[in-house]
Amino acid sequence: MKIGITGATGQLGSLVVEQLKKRTDADNLVALVRSPEKVQDIEARKFDYNEPAGLADQLKGIDTLLLISGNEIGQRARQHSNVINAAKEADVQWIVYTSILQADTSTISLAEEHRATEKLLKDSGIDFTLLRNGWYTENYTASIPGALQGGAFIGSAGDGKIASASRIDFAEAAAVVLTSSGHVHKTYELAGDEAYTLSELAAEISKQTGKDIPYNNLPEAEYSKILQSFDIPKVFADGIASWDVSASKGDLFDDSHTLSKLIGRPTTPLAEEVTKALKA
Repeated sequence: MKIGITGATGQLGSLVVEQLKKRTDADNLVALVRSPEKVQDIEARKFDYNEPAGLADQLKGIDTLLLISGNEIGQRARQHSNVINAAKEADVQWIVYTSILQADTSTISLAEEHRATEKLLKDSGIDFTLLRNGWYTENYTASIPGALQGGAFIGSAGDGKIASASRIDFAEAAAVVLTSSGHVHKTYELAGDEAYTLSELAAEISKQTGKDIPYNNLPEAEYSKILQSFDIPKVFADGIASWDVSASKGDLFDDSHTLSKLIGRPTTPLAEEVTKALKA
């Protein structure tokens, strides 16, 4: 059985490939990427979501497809449609898609494109599985250097509980689903075992560094302006600030422990990711 992995050289995709190698022969794997020359050890095919004409040919012989959502916000529903249509033409039997936590109810702006993609999958006639991934812990620990420099961790998430998990946790879950049975037409809400507020994250940073790093909760517009002052484009800064506001409403919280059940171990603790970020 051939498994195709889109975005196989990306931050999540590369981890999925490594996890798949532990569970199936490398000859069963096909990396579907924009730059095949970057891939080693497994077959690679040129694959660009924005070039629909050639996608079906690149999917020939692939039975199962991991569709990792694209990273071009605002373009993803169209891009994913291109891939799903090509998969149908190429007779792909099963698509596993990385969606977003609680996609059907989430107020996070990113959810709209995921909802559209989920509908496309359900209407396609192809067997599918939805991996509704929660937030990566790395999304927040990446801000630790700035917090140490500025003397505070900033955001707009209030006291919202965030049940994030590490990329490796989500990657392992994808690999488990792709190489085992019983997952067709299932939707998995995937999140970390340990939920925390940004105040608790700041407290963990303080504990590990011995410095007083408080959490400063800011109005959405003010947080966006500060992000823009760090040369983050306005559209992305506005997005980050709005996602924090959604977190304050509970959109990044889930306590089903579905992720840890899938991978057969606890998700990576927040403290461990903070340690990793401080050593980076």
